[in-house]
Amino acid sequence: MPADTANPFTGTTVGISVENVNKSYGNVNVLRDISLDVKPGEIFCIMGPSGSGKTVLLKQIVGLEKPTSGRVLIDNFDASDPETRTKVHLAFVFQAGALFNSLSVYDNLALYPREHRLGDENSIRERVRHALSILSLEKAADKMPSELSGGMKKRVAIARALVMEPQLLVYDEPTAELDPILSATISEIIATLREQIAVTSLVVTHDRALALGIADRIAIIMDGRIRTISTAQELKHNTEPIITDFMNPVIDPKNPRFRKLEPNNE
Repeated sequence: MPADTANPFTGTTVGISVENVNKSYGNVNVLRDISLDVKPGEIFCIMGPSGSGKTVLLKQIVGLEKPTSGRVLIDNFDASDPETRTKVHLAFVFQAGALFNSLSVYDNLALYPREHRLGDENSIRERVRHALSILSLEKAADKMPSELSGGMKKRVAIARALVMEPQLLVYDEPTAELDPILSATISEIIATLREQIAVTSLVVTHDRALALGIADRIAIIMDGRIRTISTAQELKHNTEPIITDFMNPVIDPKNPRFRKLEPNNE
C-alpha cells in the first residue's frame, strides 16, 4: 500500500548528515572522522565487526551523546540539541524489544500517546489499532509480553514505535537472537513499512542477509572509520580483502582466526 494522506502514520521523511564526527572517551578514540548522509525515505544500514564503533555512532546520531568534534544534523537540526526531539519525530526499536512486562501489548503501545496526552482515548485506540494492523498483531492486543514469542516481541516493539508517528525509525540489531525465517520476516517488515508509511529507516545490524536484501545503501565501519558506503550490488563486487572477509568469512579449522585476534576484537 503506497503512502497516502489517509494513513495516520504518513508524514514527511527526514535526512541525516554526519559531518566529520570524532568521539573520544579519555584517550581512546572510538570514532574517527566519520562522514555520511542518509537520504529522506532511505533504508540505510550500518554494519561492522563487534567493537568497531557502530553503537557509539548510533548514540551520536540519535542525540544520546555529543561528538567530541564534528556534528550530526537531522533534517538540518543538531541531533545533540534537546530541542531537536520536539522538531523531529524519532522512534527507536531496541534490540531486546524493551517491552513493559506488566502491561499488555495494547497498553505497551498506548503508553506513549497517553503519557504525552496525544489525543483522547478514542484517538489513541485508533492509533494503536492501526499500528497493530500494519504488523498483523490484532489478535495479540490483549496478550502479555511473557506470552509472546521472540519474533512477536520484535513486531510489537516495531508497532510501538509506529504509534509515535516517526519520521526517522532507528533499529538496533532488529534480527538478533532470531532464527533465519523470523529474521527474514523482520527484514520484510522494515522494507514494506516504506510502502505503507513515510519514514526514513536507519538499521544497525550484523545480519548480512538483512542488509543485502533491503538496504538502499550500506556503510561498513571498522576501527572507528567508514571503510565503504555502497549499494548491495556494489558491496557484493567489492574485492577489498578486509571487506570480503567481513561479508564472506571463510571457516578454516586448520588456521583458526581466534589465534590471531587481539583482546578487543571479539
